[in-house]
Amino acid sequence: MDLFPSDITILDLLRKQDSMSVSELSEAMGVTATAVRQRLTRLMAQGYVARRAEKSRRGRPAHRYELTAAGRRKAGANFADLAMVLWEEIRQVEDPEVRKGLLQRISNRLAMLYADGVRGATLRERLESIVKLFEQRNVPLVVEETPLLPVLSALACPYPDLAEKDRAVCAMERQMISNLAGEPMRLAECRLDGDARCSFVASRSRQEDAPIANSQRAAASGGADESEET
Repeated sequence: MDLFPSDITILDLLRKQDSMSVSELSEAMGVTATAVRQRLTRLMAQGYVARRAEKSRRGRPAHRYELTAAGRRKAGANFADLAMVLWEEIRQVEDPEVRKGLLQRISNRLAMLYADGVRGATLRERLESIVKLFEQRNVPLVVEETPLLPVLSALACPYPDLAEKDRAVCAMERQMISNLAGEPMRLAECRLDGDARCSFVASRSRQEDAPIANSQRAAASGGADESEET
């Protein structure tokens, strides 16, 4: 479930404090206590905020709210700048074999991170599982039927800033998807080549010299794969 801007405001406030009451949040946000309670209820249901009772001199316990472990990760998960710096450092590695090894290890670690969320006995089932997994990360993927094999297409790049600087990111993503899908995948279409989307298809379909789909260009044996740094 996506967070509303007001939810993010609460998470940010709680990240800066050990805990806060409804009245403290209401004052900090400039909204009513009722509005704060509604947002806190939503965040507690999502597992981002926890409530604890605090004894009051007047007898009735007061409640204070604090971030859970999941809430702390959600509130502090802005790693775009760090990712850019780390990627720039990888690009500075002069030895192509060392750089290739680094990309391979990153791909494998990402696949290990996501592996528990991928299920299915067939390629299509595994690709559909990948779609659902990345929906939770706001990455729009779709599985499309073709005369040969199902194709996994990314409607938007998960790493737009990185990909524009270095298409080796595409190779890393392809390897990660291959690991999750359980068989080698190739990049048949790429937005960096002017295509409408990035499309991944199983390498075994190379034995068939046919188009991915009527609306897509023919997947030649050259194309994006040859330009990838794998």
